[in-house]
Amino acid sequence: MKRREFITLLGSAAAAWPLDVLAQQPERPRLVGVLTGLSEADPEGPPRIVEFQRELQDLGWTEGRNIRIEYRWAGGDADRIRTFAAELTAMKPDAMLAYSTPCAEALARETHTIPIVFALVSDPVGSGLAASLARPGGNATGFTNFEPSIGAKWIEILKEISPRIRRVALLFNPETAPSGGAIYLQPVQAAASSSAVEPIIAAVHSVAEVEDLLAPIARNVDSGLIVMPDIFTSAHRELIVAMAARHRLPAIYPYRHFAAVGGLISYGIDMSDVFRSAAIYVGKILRGAMPGDLPIQHPAKFEFVINLKMAKTLGLTVPRVLLVRADETIE
Repeated sequence: MKRREFITLLGSAAAAWPLDVLAQQPERPRLVGVLTGLSEADPEGPPRIVEFQRELQDLGWTEGRNIRIEYRWAGGDADRIRTFAAELTAMKPDAMLAYSTPCAEALARETHTIPIVFALVSDPVGSGLAASLARPGGNATGFTNFEPSIGAKWIEILKEISPRIRRVALLFNPETAPSGGAIYLQPVQAAASSSAVEPIIAAVHSVAEVEDLLAPIARNVDSGLIVMPDIFTSAHRELIVAMAARHRLPAIYPYRHFAAVGGLISYGIDMSDVFRSAAIYVGKILRGAMPGDLPIQHPAKFEFVINLKMAKTLGLTVPRVLLVRADETIE
């Protein structure tokens, strides 16, 4: 049989195959890129990814079967975030997950076409990631980690547990904090002024600078500390918590994982809930949804955690009203 006749015969046979046989042909595994600002060794990073994977599996996306996930862990380093963003976009994945504002911004600079779902982004419109919350319009959507009222809540809780506070340091890294830290500073400064508390900007660029800033602030016994949501402060939380304890500074933190390593109080979003929701959005995109049509959502769940052991170490008596309101107390 001549080659041309064989090809014609093969094409005719394929056309005659039943539609259900054609439908059973294996689907191309989808590729999802994940960029996180934490390190893989960070005890808080992998559990969030597990929540993400578990929700995807519940939606029918199983790694190794119909989906492949590429991970990059930046360890709180701004340069590594930019490098890994370029690596992931070069793979041309079907969708990407960005864990934190710097990660989302780095991915958005690399591509205007690959869908991006972000988690824990504070100001997606101000950061240029979306045209609006209701209709993002571009290739990015996701979930915020901030409500303007949370700044007032941090001041209120800190004053309740330590009424003597008259000055409060606001700790963040302008290189990795959302909008250089401005989005959190404004509401916290406003709340501090109305509560007769002096806000002190404590911008740091390295862990060495944390000690340099906290030591002089702690010399005044009426001082407290607010650690801002920032991939840098999360990555170095054990050091920051230890320094606050050494200087006997009553401190409030933005996430539960700070209280889990000894921080006095944390008040912020339930991150597990956010990553489950992010997986739902990624699943919708893999099935054809456009990110620009998926509304950006504000946090739905918040966690209030008190570390009673640290309160005792600092000589603080936790008011009963705070104990009743707490979602968790750590002994």
